[in-house]
Amino acid sequence: MEKIWLKSYMAGIPAEIDIDEFKSLGDLFEKSVKAYGPRTAYINMGKSISYAELDRQSRNFAAYCQSVLKLPRGARIAIMMPNLLQYPICMFGALRAGYVVVNCNPLYTPRELEHQLKDSGTEAIIVLENFAHVLQEVLAKTPVKHVIVTGLGDMLGFLKGNVVNFAVRHIKKMVPAWRLPGALGSRRC
Repeated sequence: MEKIWLKSYMAGIPAEIDIDEFKSLGDLFEKSVKAYGPRTAYINMGKSISYAELDRQSRNFAAYCQSVLKLPRGARIAIMMPNLLQYPICMFGALRAGYVVVNCNPLYTPRELEHQLKDSGTEAIIVLENFAHVLQEVLAKTPVKHVIVTGLGDMLGFLKGNVVNFAVRHIKKMVPAWRLPGALGSRRC
């Protein structure tokens, strides 16, 4: 088979990769954050985080899950949010701690979310507050023991983050009312 796409590769891009270069996704992550520390890793709503910041914050999240939530290695952690800066921090933190990441579509219906959480055996979930009302409907019927709720502006810095969260909650009214006793805010992690 002719690999016609290779003609569009820039100079220096190899046609084949060395599949033995990294032992795991975690190994790839560790080497990448060291190699690209000061470079921008992600940008969201005008706020960027570097690979070094991603390294620090994901390490902190992993430590929080291990030491405070006491989640054992192999535990399932669900992430229910769109592409926000919180997502890679939670995902890489969970993987670093030896957890299994369970991706949950933020547009799931309560029935779909309940099935996903039960079927996976999820013990903890990080959810964007805009979708917390869906979790509220099914939480009691799932194995979830720990809930962390985050806001759209939580990673955008003090001023911009508070303005965004206020606008999303009170002006745009994009956050339906929810109540999840015992839920933690992402700023406490």
